[in-house]
Amino acid sequence: MSLAQPPKANTLHDVAQVAGVSFMTVSRALNTPERVSPATLEKVRQAVAATGYIPNLLAGGLKSRRSMTVVGLVPIISVPQFLPTVRALTEALDEQGYQLILGQMGYDHAREDKLITTMMARRPDGFVVIGKLSSAAARRQLRAVGVPVVETWDLMPDPVDMVVGFSHEQVGRAVAEHLLARGLTRLAVATGDDDRAQSRLAGFLERVGHAVPTVVNPAPSSLAHGRQALAGLLAQEPRLQAVYCSSDALAQGVMVEAAARGLRIPQDLAVCGFGDADFAEHLFPSLTSVRVEGALIGRQAAQMLLDRCGGKRPPETRVDVGFRVVARQSTAA
Repeated sequence: MSLAQPPKANTLHDVAQVAGVSFMTVSRALNTPERVSPATLEKVRQAVAATGYIPNLLAGGLKSRRSMTVVGLVPIISVPQFLPTVRALTEALDEQGYQLILGQMGYDHAREDKLITTMMARRPDGFVVIGKLSSAAARRQLRAVGVPVVETWDLMPDPVDMVVGFSHEQVGRAVAEHLLARGLTRLAVATGDDDRAQSRLAGFLERVGHAVPTVVNPAPSSLAHGRQALAGLLAQEPRLQAVYCSSDALAQGVMVEAAARGLRIPQDLAVCGFGDADFAEHLFPSLTSVRVEGALIGRQAAQMLLDRCGGKRPPETRVDVGFRVVARQSTAA
């Protein structure tokens, strides 16, 4: 039994035949419509709709050496704190005719290598990475190819190409300072195991000046992880005064577990998160968190990439957008 052959794609010649015009007229109507009369343009549009013709963007890209696509690499697509960056990046690129293709790296170096190799076969005009590329092989590959790369949500000293983000170590130090300024000394940390969360932990411990009870869970963090984390932290130190969490999801779980144990927030336990998720200010009590302007990161990354694609050097190749500790009820004095 023979396998059914896929249907043959319609071509410009098919469109020309249906429209009753020449091949060159169809090409002109699609590529430079201002050079075609309104009546002829309408004929071509109707013929395109009737035939279901789809332009071969790959062929066009081979001629112009541009694919008009940008690859966006994210650790996990569903992480809320990254969504404003992805949305702003998509909109800014779309305004200039570029399309964003998302790839999910997870937290796996082998998957990172494979994903980048697969995406490179599509000949994208650039890469935007949420976070930093952890794989040395992937970094070497992208540097060798020479396509523009913007790493974001971090501020590493040795980016592949360009970087826009902030210092996670400084975030950790700022949160510790915030808690210590409120007279809280019996501190603890619930954190993910990813590089960025671990950098924030290092900054936190540096400012505190000594080890504190810590529970590390696999990224991405969740509310369930937060509940488990507080149980583990209280087992280490029953007299805890405050918990710093590497994500708002973890912090929400800590708050739920605290309520289940009859602990009042902030009277018995102060809680601080990271990411300033949409729900943070609407919890009861409202959650203190670290705000990062994710949309600003997306717009800045897009502009840096577009400058490079246009043959211009960006004014800056290393941009620090900073952060802010947003104090709310969960750490009130």
